[in-house]
Amino acid sequence: MYGKAFAPEYQGALTTLSVNSSLTDVLAAGTEQLRAAERAGQPGEAARSGLAVAEAHRRLGRVEDADRAWKASYRAARQAGDVGAMAWALWSGGTLARQRGELRLARRLLQLAADLGERGGDIVVRGYSLAGLAETGRIQGDYEAVGRLHEQLLAEARRRGEARHTVWALEGIAQMHRNTGRYGTAYALFEEAAEIAARADDRRGHAWALRGLADVVSVRDGDTERALELLSEAETACRAMRLSSALAYNHKMRGNVLYRAGRYAQARGLYEQALEEFREMSEPRGEALSRLGLAKSLARLGRAPDETAAELADLAGLLERIGLQHARRMVARAHEELGIPAAGQATEAGR
Repeated sequence: MYGKAFAPEYQGALTTLSVNSSLTDVLAAGTEQLRAAERAGQPGEAARSGLAVAEAHRRLGRVEDADRAWKASYRAARQAGDVGAMAWALWSGGTLARQRGELRLARRLLQLAADLGERGGDIVVRGYSLAGLAETGRIQGDYEAVGRLHEQLLAEARRRGEARHTVWALEGIAQMHRNTGRYGTAYALFEEAAEIAARADDRRGHAWALRGLADVVSVRDGDTERALELLSEAETACRAMRLSSALAYNHKMRGNVLYRAGRYAQARGLYEQALEEFREMSEPRGEALSRLGLAKSLARLGRAPDETAAELADLAGLLERIGLQHARRMVARAHEELGIPAAGQATEAGR
């Protein structure tokens, strides 16, 4: 049995905040409590409230503000001698680094967070940090290395009845199955994640699960309208909670669905919208994936092949620098799909 989802990153005086609280409300409450703690000379409370501030900024796409906030939270935690709070601050910093495409830094910070969490006896931050490491590896396409860690974390979350973490693990495993063509398994896992998230009132997790279901329904079944319905339902939750990153990924997926349906002009508009959103929040992975979708749409709409080839070559170089193996395979697949040879014919088998 799973209880109601909770947000362990909202700590100290902010534990009354819900996992579904609007991020603008979280930022306002966190900032107010942070200032009060600083005035009172309470570094431990400043660290805990500063964590909520950092996470709100990160999820709103305000990466510079988020960077300053997690570092300030870490300094306050260190001043207070609070190992657990130090671990949470490092988790926030590592998560931000992954969002910014700094994957090497993300792994380093998340490993430090996991180590501190274990030393401080905080099993929740340890689990979240290990989950961050697993997600970083999954995003890079290193499925063999992180698949077992996902399964381990899923088992731990199920054992403790942690709905939010169970949903995260199910979605990560489902995504790996989807990316390797096991659509039936992926659909079942996304469906289970959506059901658990709905029962636990985890709207963020539910929105991501619906996005995954929409993807599978589109690519496996060709059911465009059902996929768009699922994405519209997810978008409602994203807007209500001001989930900027999740909303941008929703728009990119809507572009994917329309592209697969041959509705290239509509897809182009969605990719352009998502690209602008990702650029505004400095999220290079989402930006690159939106550029790829846009390049394919423009090619279908008559863009000159040499221009498309140049765009794909630039994207391949960018993804190489970020370290996204799966996305690089997607670029190779785009060359094959569009009949545009890569430089030196050195394409890699794609998905």
